[in-house]
Amino acid sequence: MTSLITPQNSHRITSLEKGNWTSRTYREAVLKQIQMVIAYDAYCFTTVDPSTLLSTGAVTADGIEAIHDRLFINEYMEEDIHKYSDLIQSGKYAAILHASIQSRPGASSRYTNILQPAGFGDELRTVFVNNDACWGYLTLYRKQNKPTFSEEERELMQHWASSVAFMLRTTHLLLMEELQGGSPREPGIVILRASLEPVMQNPAAHYWLSELRRLEQVESDVLPRPVRAVSSHLLKSIQKNASSASPASDSSLSKVCVQLADGRYVMLQASLMQSFESAEHSEKWDQIAVWLEQAMPQDLLPLLSESYALSARERELLAYVLRSFSSKEIAAAMHISTYTVQDHLKSIFAKTKVSSRRELIWHFVSRFQLSGEPEIPGM
Repeated sequence: MTSLITPQNSHRITSLEKGNWTSRTYREAVLKQIQMVIAYDAYCFTTVDPSTLLSTGAVTADGIEAIHDRLFINEYMEEDIHKYSDLIQSGKYAAILHASIQSRPGASSRYTNILQPAGFGDELRTVFVNNDACWGYLTLYRKQNKPTFSEEERELMQHWASSVAFMLRTTHLLLMEELQGGSPREPGIVILRASLEPVMQNPAAHYWLSELRRLEQVESDVLPRPVRAVSSHLLKSIQKNASSASPASDSSLSKVCVQLADGRYVMLQASLMQSFESAEHSEKWDQIAVWLEQAMPQDLLPLLSESYALSARERELLAYVLRSFSSKEIAAAMHISTYTVQDHLKSIFAKTKVSSRRELIWHFVSRFQLSGEPEIPGM
């Protein structure tokens, strides 16, 4: 077949570099240009934070939205082919699912258990890497009654990848501003009694509490679950350390991150407050202060690492694990032996109460989703 990498097709994407875009409008424009050459029935175009590979927002077709949760589980919990992290490391930034499984259909649980039952017959994945940093992923899907993606189409997507990666990087700061749009500039502060009855709040706290109630679909007189969670954990921590001579230790600070319906993250942390009158009695604490403010995706991993009391080296190693580096690759990157890597991993497993790398990845990534009562480390 004739190559699709022509000056005209190249220009379809590179010409967008001259436009004035937000991250979302740029991605929407890219999808329109791609469809003029490569037919697809559904898509998921996700931007990611390059330091953690955590999603900063996705443009997703309705047909994929319905199976997004299962695709998420497959990506982080199951062995499969063409994982985004594998494509990043391989240097081959685009791959066709059907081409890799046509001789062994059972090789991909993603295809067998998720895509095929949903009516999809193939996917074309592309990762966008610029200056050794990944800024996003795009997966195109075709239905079962359509031709599978061709090698020529894969080569064209790989050809376009550098320009798209450059623009995702360029619009990253604008995206961060987008994500903060509408959020209060000052932190929210709400004061609670030990019975978790609200006493007072500032306007920013009123805003964030309203957003959390909207997420949970509860009435305005109901204290949101994340606030109850951090406050309850705080009280339990103090009870456990009642005999401690240092009540203001790390155990007296509780944190949790919650993703709102619009993709923003709100970070909550609680601390016990002491009145001046009771200051002489360190065991007497009067009220709880809960601090609420927006957390950006790049802030989330450090926040969670801190809540587990991971050391600086453990945090560095965890970042490599979440990017699917092998023990040998981690050892080379950190200039340590593979034995030391395993020692660090054992320490991280013990602190986070998991028993495997896959469980560790899922444990951290899934903490950014609110499901029932948010769990707080150490409870």
